[in-house]
Amino acid sequence: MLTITKELYDQIVAHSRADHPDEACGVVAGPAGTGRAERFIPMLNAARSPTFYEFDSADLLKLYREMDDRDEEPVIVYHSHTATEAYPSRTDITYANEPGAHYVLVSTADTDDAGPFQFRSYRIVDGVITEEDVKVVEAYEPA
Repeated sequence: MLTITKELYDQIVAHSRADHPDEACGVVAGPAGTGRAERFIPMLNAARSPTFYEFDSADLLKLYREMDDRDEEPVIVYHSHTATEAYPSRTDITYANEPGAHYVLVSTADTDDAGPFQFRSYRIVDGVITEEDVKVVEAYEPA
């Protein structure tokens, strides 16, 4: 299960809506080994595409160096789908190279009549997709 604060949830959704019609992408980092998403890091979709996202390689290198310096890891890797449901595509699966991360997809297309977006989380390990529940909390429990 992904447990995420309402503030982070709202930031991911806002970024996804702001970049529409292009796909949005980013990372939420957290202290290494905790699984706690804490620091919202919106990234630029270098592809600037409504059907594909790509992290800029220089930005990604900078991000990983910064996370390493802060003893952080990517807890959530997120992006949006602008015209399809929030389910990993074949390309998404190919690029899923963080086995410990939650892969969050936000659909900014109304594909299920449940509202203007979907917010779903997956684990993707060795090409296997497992959807997980998302629990939104006001604040995390003290560690």
